[in-house]
Amino acid sequence: MKTFSLDEAQSLLPVLESLLKRAIEGKKFAEEKEAKLQELRQRIFLSGGMQVNVVSTLRQRAEIDKLVQQAKDAVAEIDSIGVQVKDLETGLLDFPHMVDGEIVLLCWRMGESRIDYWHTVDAGFRGRQPIDERFGRSKRPN
Repeated sequence: MKTFSLDEAQSLLPVLESLLKRAIEGKKFAEEKEAKLQELRQRIFLSGGMQVNVVSTLRQRAEIDKLVQQAKDAVAEIDSIGVQVKDLETGLLDFPHMVDGEIVLLCWRMGESRIDYWHTVDAGFRGRQPIDERFGRSKRPN
């Protein structure tokens, strides 16, 4: 498992944020298009059948598949860097980090300007704690 220093993780944020946005947008648009196809299926079912523009429907299905693949590719790229995608909906990422001889996770969520939190591998997001001097950054003044 690759580990990151706090500075390394911080320097990756612009690239990771771009990849996350691509994944989130792909997933969102795929879900919207899928909902429209589901509405069409429901109308067909309720009406007992109807004429459907097959070419248009197949095109929509291909667009959905492309968007899903876009999201999967972006997540795979993040994973290949060694960063863990914990929640695509909120853009939550974890960076393995060695501190005091133990692997912990630096924790960042989309919208945060920098990595300010960490948690143990078992604690998860709810166990987030502020970064302290052990991580190579002194505490921020209040």
